[in-house]
Amino acid sequence: LFLLLLLLLLCLRGRGQGFGQTRFICTSVPLDGDMCAASAPGTGSAEELKSTVLQLRETVLQQKETIMNQKETIRELTAKLGRCESQSVLEAPPGEPKGGGAGRKAGFSKNTMGDLSRAPAAETLSQLGQTLQSLKTRLENLEQFSRMNSSSQTNNLKDILQNKIDDLEKQVLSRVNSLEEGKLNPKNESEERGKIESTLTSLHQRISDLEKGQKDNRPPDRFQLTFPLRTNYMYAKVKKSLPEMYAFSVCMWMKSNASPGMGTPFSYAVPGQANELVLIEWGNNPMEILINDKVAKLPFVINDGKWHHICVTWTTRDGVWEAYQDGTQTGSGENLAPYHPIKPQGVLVLGQEQDTLGGGFDATQAFVGELAHFNVWDRKLSPGEVYSLATCSTKALSGNVIAWAEANIDIYGGATKWTFEACRQLN
Repeated sequence: LFLLLLLLLLCLRGRGQGFGQTRFICTSVPLDGDMCAASAPGTGSAEELKSTVLQLRETVLQQKETIMNQKETIRELTAKLGRCESQSVLEAPPGEPKGGGAGRKAGFSKNTMGDLSRAPAAETLSQLGQTLQSLKTRLENLEQFSRMNSSSQTNNLKDILQNKIDDLEKQVLSRVNSLEEGKLNPKNESEERGKIESTLTSLHQRISDLEKGQKDNRPPDRFQLTFPLRTNYMYAKVKKSLPEMYAFSVCMWMKSNASPGMGTPFSYAVPGQANELVLIEWGNNPMEILINDKVAKLPFVINDGKWHHICVTWTTRDGVWEAYQDGTQTGSGENLAPYHPIKPQGVLVLGQEQDTLGGGFDATQAFVGELAHFNVWDRKLSPGEVYSLATCSTKALSGNVIAWAEANIDIYGGATKWTFEACRQLN
């Protein structure tokens, strides 16, 4: 590098002095010799060469110093950039991927009621809004009950609960405004969220206590479950598990106009198999019955907002199945999980599809609508027995495995129990 710079400078100097065509001769210099003492013919005196070399050395030293300063500046800028990137990751808006990586897949973000305190702010507000809507629906049902029974105590409590819900809606609206204006810091947001969730828990308990007062006025099987919203936290759980079964009949009343798809009326999961027995209508697909992850499409047309009675029967021998709607057989088939017995010691859930044993709910697969008289038998019902159920005959049997009774069902997340009216309308 040094020799190249020397040759370049000499060339430029030669042209500037009007030497015309110049020829440079390389002369070897001993290791212990003085390079300035070696001179080439026609290139000037030794003093001039020595002066040129000194100037080049000074120029090289200055360039080295400049490079060192630039390296230090680059290090400082890199450090500042890193700090800026870290800050921008911490302040990224909810729902946007952080750190330049891809965000989580939308379908796998499962926020149950217990997860609200850890959810992003916007998602939390959405969940709170859905819960408030559920509470309002339950209060409307209680209002209907109070009109029929003219209880002053019921009316007073309803008014108190309605006022509390109105206050909660104002708090949620205030949180939305604060988030939009950037006023909430993480500490204040966490405290305020805790207060709202505590109030919601209290409201759920008081409404549940009030709803329990209706039980004395109806038979234990004259009730329905209502799932007004497509959430991942509203569901009911059957207290009993299914036994090992080599045949079954599952029958129920359903009412829904949800679109697309009414969701999952029930799902039964066992250890190692989340889809042991599932009834589901998801997206634009027809309703399906799953047994050990094997699928049969059912010819039901029931999402018209009216009550319909459906039954599905199945035997493990050749996997033969039959489907009934409103007392009439509408379809049948075979080779559905043949010779696979339904396994025992599982969890039976109404209103949600299980991805894990007793949980892993996905809001897109949740049931939206009303459900009643869910009964299970460990045998295939006859067409006459199915017709008796669909016409609310006094001869209709209750399930010998799972019978529809309030004592057998626990509800969670704001699902509602209310008086079943379909059979009263038929009779």
